[in-house]
Parts: sequence; C-alpha cells; structure tokens
Amino acid sequence: MPFRLSPHSLRRSAFALWLFALILIAISAISTKTYAQIHLKTSASPTSAVVQTPRVRAELVAQAPEGISAGQSFWLGLKLDHEPDWHTYWKNAGDSGLPTELQWQLPEGLKAQEIQWPAPHALRVGPLVNYGYEKTVLLPIPVKVSPDFKAPASGMVDVRLSASWLICRVECIPESGEFTLQIPVQGTTAAHSDAFFKAQAQQPAALSDHGQARIQPGSSQGEAKVVDDRITVRIPGLPASLKGKTLEFYPENIETFKHAAEPSKDWQQHWDGDVWVADNLPLSDMRGETPKQLTVVVALPVADRAAAVEKGESMAWRSTLDTEGQWTPATLASVSPALAAALEANKANASTAPMPAATNADSLWAALLGGLLGGLILNLMPCVFPVLAIKVLGFAGHGQNPRAQRLGGVAYAAGVILSFVALGALLLSLRAAGQQLGWGFQLQSPVVVALLATLFTVMGLNLAGLFEFGNVLPSRIASAQARNPVLDSFLSGVLAVAIASPCTAPFMGASLGFAIDMPAAQALTVFAALGVGMALPYVLAAFVPTIVRWLPRPGAWMQTFRHAMAFPMFATVVWLVWVLGHQNGMDSAAALLGLLLVLTALIWALGLSGKSRAILGTLAALLTAGMAYYAVPLIAAPAASPVQAEASELWQPWSAEKVQALQTAGQPVFVDFTAAWCVTCQVNKRTTLSSGEVLDAFAQRKVQLLRADWTRQDPAITQALQSLGRSGVPVYVLYAPGKPPVVLSELLSKGEVLDALRPLGQL
Repeated sequence: MPFRLSPHSLRRSAFALWLFALILIAISAISTKTYAQIHLKTSASPTSAVVQTPRVRAELVAQAPEGISAGQSFWLGLKLDHEPDWHTYWKNAGDSGLPTELQWQLPEGLKAQEIQWPAPHALRVGPLVNYGYEKTVLLPIPVKVSPDFKAPASGMVDVRLSASWLICRVECIPESGEFTLQIPVQGTTAAHSDAFFKAQAQQPAALSDHGQARIQPGSSQGEAKVVDDRITVRIPGLPASLKGKTLEFYPENIETFKHAAEPSKDWQQHWDGDVWVADNLPLSDMRGETPKQLTVVVALPVADRAAAVEKGESMAWRSTLDTEGQWTPATLASVSPALAAALEANKANASTAPMPAATNADSLWAALLGGLLGGLILNLMPCVFPVLAIKVLGFAGHGQNPRAQRLGGVAYAAGVILSFVALGALLLSLRAAGQQLGWGFQLQSPVVVALLATLFTVMGLNLAGLFEFGNVLPSRIASAQARNPVLDSFLSGVLAVAIASPCTAPFMGASLGFAIDMPAAQALTVFAALGVGMALPYVLAAFVPTIVRWLPRPGAWMQTFRHAMAFPMFATVVWLVWVLGHQNGMDSAAALLGLLLVLTALIWALGLSGKSRAILGTLAALLTAGMAYYAVPLIAAPAASPVQAEASELWQPWSAEKVQALQTAGQPVFVDFTAAWCVTCQVNKRTTLSSGEVLDAFAQRKVQLLRADWTRQDPAITQALQSLGRSGVPVYVLYAPGKPPVVLSELLSKGEVLDALRPLGQL
C-alpha cells in the first residue's frame, strides 16, 4: 500500500513522536541525575581521584612504573593545586594551622608509610609565622607491598583515601575529601612522573652526623614569668658547596622554637668551618619538657631552590640534634587564648556555608539581555536544525486556522521555557551539592547520549515512512493528538530544548557564566530568558500570519519534505554515536550501532501485518533483547579515564599547570575548550582552527595550542571555565604574557583570531 500523508495523519504521527520523545527524555533525565549522583558521592564516598573546592584542587595520584609486585614498593601522592594567595601546611604548621592528614584504606598486603614531606617555606601572617605550601605541592607516600601479596582477580588495586586539610589565606577553612584510584597490578602507572620527581627532589636529605642543640639558660621575662632560655644549634655534615651561604631554618618539633623570630635580629647564623651554626634561637612561650633530641630542617632560600632541583641537587637537609642541658618549661596553657579563639571561630565558620551575595541590578539585566539574545541565536545553531524542519511541518499542518496556530505557539513557548528552567534548576542543585558541572552536562553521560541516539533513530524512521505510530501503538494513544493539540506543541518545545541544550550561542556563554554564580531565583530567571529568546520566533510566527503565508497549502509536497527531513535525524545519530565513541571507546559505539540496527528491524516488523508481523516481530524482539543485554553494560560503563581530544603535533592536552608554566616562560597560549558532543565546537575546529592562515599565524608567534576536552566530566576544566565567566563550551582563550586572558566568541572566525594575535607581533 502506498504511503499517504495528510495534515491529520501528520499531526497524529507528530503527537506520537513527541510522546515517545518525552518518555526517552524522562529516562534521560533520570539517567543524568543518577549519573550525577554517582559522581556526587565523590565528596561523600570514594568515587573519584579529584576533589575540587573554590580554594584548592586535590588529586590522588600514583607512581608505579613497573606495576605492583610482591616485596616491592610504589608511591602514592596527594597533589594540591592552591588558588592564588591560599596555602596549606607542613608537618609542623608553625604558630597556627594544622598539617594535612591522610587515612588510607588499602587492600591486604599493602601498607602506606608516612608522608615524605617536601621542604616548606615560611608564611608570615601579621605577627605569626607558619610553615607550608602555596601554588602546587605533591605530598608523596611510599607504599610497601608484602612478599605474600596476591593480585586481585580484576587485575586492579583499589586505593581509597580520606584526607583533611586546613587551607588559609587570612581566614582559614577546614576542608576534606574522599578519593579513590584504581592502579593496574601489571603495567605502567607514571602519568605524574614529573610531579613525583620534583616532590622527591624537594624532600630534605638526611644527614648522617648528629648535630647539637645547646641550651643557654636565661632569666624571667615579663609578667608571665616566662624564662628567656635560648638554644645554639650546630649542624655538621652539610655539603661543602653550602659553606658561607645563608640558610633557612625549619624545626619539625611543634611548640619548641619561636617561629616568628627574625634572622639577624632575634638570632644569628654563621659558619664555623664546615659546621652551620644558629646562635641564640629563642624558644616558644608554649614549650613543654626538654626532649632528648630535636629534628630540624635547613634549606636554601626559596628563590634558589628551583635552580638546585633542575641541577639534580638537594635543596634541603634534615638533621637530628642531641640536646645538651635543660630548658625551663612554660607554665602557660598549651594553647594560647588567641589561638584557641581563632580555632573555635574557624570551626564555627566551617559549619556555616556562606550565602551568595545579591547580584546587582545591572549585572542581572545584562545577563537577562544576553540570555534573550543567546536564545534567539540558538535557533540558528546546527544542533537545532532537525527541530526547525519539524516545526515547519507543524505550521503547514495547521493550515489557515489562526486559533490553532496561536495556541500551538504559546504551548511551544511554555515547553521551551519550562524545560530551560527545569534543566537550569537541575544544574544548580547538582552544583550546590558539590558537583562540578556546566552547561551541556547531560551529554557527559553515555547513557543519555545513547538514549538520544535511539530517539533520533526512531524519529528518522518515522519521517522516512518506515512506520506509522498508529500501526504500532494502541489507537487511543496514537490518536491522542486530535484531543490534545496543545500538548503536541508543548512536547515539541521540550524536545527542542533537549536537542539545543548542548549548544552555546553568542551572548549565551557569558549569561550562563553569570547565572551559575547568582542566587537561585535570579539564575532561574536568566534560564527563563534564554527560553523566551529561543521560543520568540515561533510565537511571532503563530501570532503574525503573514510570516508563514509563504508556506504552500498542505499537499503532496509535505510527503517529500517529510522524507527528506529524515536525513538530518540520521546525521544527528551519526554525531551522537561519534560522541559516545569519544566517551567510552569504539566498543561502546559499535554496541550502540548494533542495538539501533535490531531496534530498526523490530520497528519494521511491527509495521507488517498477519503472520509475518507475529513471526518476524517475535524474532526481532528476541534479537533486540539479546543485543540490549550485551550492549547496555558497554554503553553505561564509565571509561577508565577521560578521553582527550584527538591530539596532533600542533595541539597538546590542556592542564592548568601547563598553561601556568608556559606563561611563566613567556610563551603565549591558545586554549580550545571543546567537547565531542558540541556541534559548534566541531564546526569551528574543522573550519577556523584548521585554516592554514590561522595555523601559520599561531606558528609565527610561537603560540602553544592546547585543547581542553570536556566530553567526559572534568572538574578541572569546569573550574577553568568558571574562572573565565563561562559554564559551557565552546570557549576560546588567548593567554599573552603579562596580559589578562582574551576570551573569543563562540562562533569563531578567522578574522577574530587574527585580530587577537596582532598584539603579539605583526602579521
């Protein structure tokens, strides 16, 4: 029987199509929420190697270049990347603060040793001096493997860590994190070799000869009757190359020395032959009984340490001092009142999350305007093209019924706006719960990608005329559009948002970046403005008949047009399978293709009649069930690690450390924040960023090209986007030495890139 298309059958099929889409989108939302909840447990249970806070990025890393073998050892480490001006503490924090603490859960046969603390530097805060770390530090921990260690059947060792640290600027905030890491028993784990090398080079070298700590009795000082005892420290065995140099002094014993004492003013250092001497070191007002030994670290000045590490030389030395004499213990409380009050205040502040400041009116209006314009332009994004075609068919199907057009336009707008608000609310709630997410987060879930691919496959088959929903669904459901035309339009708005949400249009990126940091009510208003902008053209078309009068009357042309519109749907399926391949590998992509193939066979069989439908339908259903049993675990299983964007000799994987290092070296950097599921990203990559003229301009100015792949969730990239005022991709940033970063537009052009490069030198 030939396939016939009428406006009524078109509307009936469209309604069933939107109903099917709504079911899949609902499943997608549940899958997204479940996926996000799994990752949210990063903060509450060990499910991730990275914990990100506004002040520090903490990552559990490993160094096992020869795998894990019985009787051998390997290294674990907690890497802390501090935000500017923030610091954490050494094993002896100094006048205030607390050292980082680690609690391990390791398989039987593995035992973690103590932290091999890198040499710290002094941090002066008012009248106090603390010892700790800024910028980036790796705290390495050796792990001993027992001789009777047996490898797990999975071939992977699960390492779990509960860590807590106090991070301070002027204020101090206690933080903690739960980490997990899988290490292959056989194979090489050495992605952080440079960091471990630097951390081990920064560890104080142990001196074989004991030093001396000679106590010099003093007299009572002040109303507190504190005795002004002093110590003279003598450290032999230091390298001859240090003779005559000024060194820094760090005691490992807490509440022993007066940390805020200033060299050359409160105490002096000199060399007595090959022995380094520190005279008249003042003792802490909170000291206890005299120990038999003290342990101290002497180190090169901070400015000289990097050069020593590059040469492979030690930068610090650890000495055990034998004490001579007895000092007078302090009679004060073990904790000063001021410090006790500060610690109590920190504890109280830690339990109260700061409330976001109200956004000023100008910023809110700017974000609303940007959202409105971004929503308008979003209609022109490649992601939305398939929906544009379906809406054209919808207008033609309404014929000359103005009332139906107006109701459909309003319902469509309601679907778009409410969907944007719902998606924004989900994003904000997940971020408030600690998850590092941005716009387009739902496509970071392989399950959602697979479900959308299934949706577009079914849509394409329906548009191509392979089946009619009236033949495979109960008649009451298939004909429900006639009773609910408004719901039909509403569901089409929901689907439009589901398809368009991964895109970031011009003006939209900055507005969403603003919105994420706004109070919830204001942020949701911005999301609503985005929906208004996207729905506005269709509302105008519905209320102004002249806009759609250019469409011919319903007729045979609609059948041809409908068949043609199946191909954009199938093209979208190709894109989604490609995204899944980037996320979980080619096995996952092949499993999805196989599942779509048998699903197509099932739909075809259900469209038959008589015995053929019963026999072939049953066979196709069994094949679909079997294929789903095989494919779903491959699709849903998380990849072992985020897949980086394809790299070439020109583009290197992005990291915040790499950007900082290149800028410190005076080299300009261009960063492409991208994702496989972002169509705009791929268009820009294959046009502007592949242009010979643009690549030549990069090469002439020696610009290092870095690509930050956000295809799978990456808290470090999310944090970098947020620092740039963005919450989605694409984002293009040019870092020039000594200048603030330049953020380019989402729809990248050659002229814009060349204009941004001109200040670096003439073309």
